[in-house]
Amino acid sequence: MTTLCVVLTSCPPDRADAIAAHLIDGHFAACVSVVPGAVSTYRWQGQLQRETEALLLVKVPQPSLERCLAALTAVHPYAVPELVVLAAQDVNASYLAWAMAMTAVEPIAALSGAKPKRRRGRTTKAPQ
Repeated sequence: MTTLCVVLTSCPPDRADAIAAHLIDGHFAACVSVVPGAVSTYRWQGQLQRETEALLLVKVPQPSLERCLAALTAVHPYAVPELVVLAAQDVNASYLAWAMAMTAVEPIAALSGAKPKRRRGRTTKAPQ
């Protein structure tokens, strides 16, 4: 059974949009959410580092995962990019179908214009 994977990676904030666009334009990922303002603390070459980065949440169906990881590694500016892959336990079937269509080498035309519905902002009750 095909599932969706979420790849976590971080990068310099000024590179996040270009990496996201590359992954989407090349059909390597279905969606990339850029979360700005992540602060990472780590040790690099013996020195403690604390950097403000952008966190990328890359959504990709499992069959396209290796292509996505290769594309991400090729454009990532870090010598050792963080690539953490999480497999989703449960995924909305229509979202998974859309993600599969978006990462196909030739996107399925019927689904390419159908962006999954998302709730944005607060839901409010109608005035009474």
